[in-house]
Amino acid sequence: MPSSTLLLSELILLFQRLSSVSAFAKPARLQYDVGLFKVYKWCSMLRERLSESLKDAMRAKNARRVSTLRLIIATLKDRDIAKRSEGDSNGISDDEVLRMLATMIRQRRESIAAYEQGGRIDLAEAEQEEISIIEDFLPTQLTEEEVVAAIREAIAEIGAAGLKDMGRTMAVLKSRYPGRMDFGTASARVKSELAAQAE
Repeated sequence: MPSSTLLLSELILLFQRLSSVSAFAKPARLQYDVGLFKVYKWCSMLRERLSESLKDAMRAKNARRVSTLRLIIATLKDRDIAKRSEGDSNGISDDEVLRMLATMIRQRRESIAAYEQGGRIDLAEAEQEEISIIEDFLPTQLTEEEVVAAIREAIAEIGAAGLKDMGRTMAVLKSRYPGRMDFGTASARVKSELAAQAE
């Protein structure tokens, strides 16, 4: 099924869910549904935005932005090729694009820590500039308080009782908040929350 058709069908289902929400429905669930719509809307324009942003950066002769956008697009193309080799003609999904960008940010944060430790502040600053560029193409990030609330909601919803449920908890978070939180950081928080429950 073409990705645009799949997206349309998912949006129709989402609107059906929203229209059937009772006045007594949980605010958290309604917030999740609306947030999901925003992510879908964001993703549907993401590839086009990347291409147009690269053109704009080239016209502005912004070397850092040009190199970063070219890297994003090249990485995306590599992921698409790998996905198509598995038989999926549509390439990677919108959620996978968001996870790819989040991974690129996490890699740069790790590099920043290493550069700062080695006294290479110039390289750390360059990595931070790239992070800022990549973040332009991600939906609004959850605050620390919202991440904690999302984790606790997921734990309560699946009845997680200990570290054995960490995988299931992370799966819920990744499906609900693609591109909206650092899952490396969230994983450590989930582990802490589950360990506390097991005590």
